[in-house]
Amino acid sequence: LRVSGIHKRFGGVHALRGVDFEVARGEVMALVGDNGAGKTTLVKVLAGVHQPTSGTIEYLSEKITFDNPRKALEMGIATVFQDLALCENLDVVANLFLGQEISPWRLNEVEMEVRAWNLLQELAARIPSVREPIASLSGGQRQRVAIGRAIVREPNVFLMDEPLSNLDAKLRVQMRAEIAALQRELAVTTVYVTHDQIEAMTLADKIVVLRDGLVEQIGAPLEIYRRPANTFVAGFIGSPKMNLLKARVLGTEAGRARVDAAGMACDVA
Repeated sequence: LRVSGIHKRFGGVHALRGVDFEVARGEVMALVGDNGAGKTTLVKVLAGVHQPTSGTIEYLSEKITFDNPRKALEMGIATVFQDLALCENLDVVANLFLGQEISPWRLNEVEMEVRAWNLLQELAARIPSVREPIASLSGGQRQRVAIGRAIVREPNVFLMDEPLSNLDAKLRVQMRAEIAALQRELAVTTVYVTHDQIEAMTLADKIVVLRDGLVEQIGAPLEIYRRPANTFVAGFIGSPKMNLLKARVLGTEAGRARVDAAGMACDVA
């Protein structure tokens, strides 16, 4: 999946300003940034919910244009949105296959498949039948149904927009481990939006740091942590945040600099 020069405007608001990145097959790429950085807008552009103002999206080396979200589904791109987008009045199996045709004779087979998925083991143990209505399920169980709905489409690309943000801390850790195991098993190319830096650092092969619709840095988690491209990335990545001190360069020699920071002199590479 390759994104080149993506711009998105909403009237006078320039939400995305020339975003470029590439996700290799089977790779997990995390999008991180402050509120309003453009993360959700970018995912919705990839999902076909929003049309880019300019720029190109290439999928399997072919330029694509999504006029509507169904085209993204047809291309094998499945999305798990932050609000899950489940239908409260429908049962589990109806939500799993929402928008797809499923004949009545397949329901028993579907139930067996659902119970076989590691991701839905707890859900299967909690309910006697996949005909249970969504309204009766807990937050974690709903989360599993939303992810399961993406799985049954057998996608080539997962788009996940903060899928764990509404869960409590303990359940979020559990679901994070399940998603990591699932991604390793399926080896599906994944774009994962999160505010949680632990999620980004543990789940992602590559991180994209966004600010005000611009890409500040792209790199492996440890690369971004150890060698931030600028002071914004340095202050953003890490928990607790990195301390930043104003420094004065006293001199340079043999590729090293002598600096004075907060009254302390030290050598840096």
